[in-house]
Amino acid sequence: MTDALSRLLADRDWLMADGATGTTLFNMGLQSGDAPELWNTDHPDRIRTLYRGAVDAGSDIFLTNSFGGTAARLKLHDAQSRVGELNRSAAELGREVADAAGRPVVVAGSMGPTGEIMAPMGPLTHETAVEMFHEQAEGLKEGGADVLWVETISAPEEYRAAAEAARLAQMPWVGTMSFDTAGRTMMGVTSSDMVTLVGKLDHKPLAFGANCGVGASDLLRTVLGFSAMGPEIPVVAKGNAGIPKYVDGHIHYDGTPELMGQYAVLARDSGAKIIGGCCGTTPEHLRSMRAALESTPHGPRPTLEQIAEQLGGFSSASDGTGDAPVAQRPRRRRRG
Repeated sequence: MTDALSRLLADRDWLMADGATGTTLFNMGLQSGDAPELWNTDHPDRIRTLYRGAVDAGSDIFLTNSFGGTAARLKLHDAQSRVGELNRSAAELGREVADAAGRPVVVAGSMGPTGEIMAPMGPLTHETAVEMFHEQAEGLKEGGADVLWVETISAPEEYRAAAEAARLAQMPWVGTMSFDTAGRTMMGVTSSDMVTLVGKLDHKPLAFGANCGVGASDLLRTVLGFSAMGPEIPVVAKGNAGIPKYVDGHIHYDGTPELMGQYAVLARDSGAKIIGGCCGTTPEHLRSMRAALESTPHGPRPTLEQIAEQLGGFSSASDGTGDAPVAQRPRRRRRG
């Protein structure tokens, strides 16, 4: 299958993805507990602004405003009957912005976790999960998404269900998991586990990797874990802009644009080919990341000590794979 993302991956040494959706929308007035996906039809100009912010900052890929677009998530807002409409609108707005960019920009249809626990631990069966992801995928496809982008997954069963849904929709896809529990996902998956998981899929992603999690240092340790397994599929790094702090009634991420520029270069040198940000990452951060990637030559693969020195220490002593512990929380640079 030839598609927009495959062409860019073949032509470029690295690609830059986008930053935070939620952070940007909250800054526009989204309230806690609201469904961002409803803004695709209620406030389309704000969603266009969200997408343009990433494109203008230099992103080659941006994710649609459809993270919670499955029936399971939309049911919390009595919008489960609007899955097709809301996902289609998210992609249509993205298509409009990408086509006006004047350069190749990939519209990635965001698909987040269902929020339910997969069997046998919970009630969500493989068949039901596939059905929900497939319904969302068809809406994104109809709206013009170039690729499906499954993100923030914790359970291997849910990852496999999303892969099956992408196959049914006849869409290329990318899939990332969130390693936020001492180097593992909430359901216990390690970086090496994920490489093995991806390698066994019938409908393999164009790229795989990690997003969100604890902080940039932890995410890069996971990326090094991927690289150590020698995967043939490109790796994605989409880390948060620092560590969240509660300031004046709001969550604030303390990572400066300078720090995120350093993170982007370290991510590339750690083996990531698609590099972006997650929570707290604004267009200002993205501009710094793009400038750093363009101006900094490729370097050797960084050590854990170098990552900690530049970005701050790790939240746990190990990445969960059984490797020897690293030094506890080395000195952090001042984040500003």
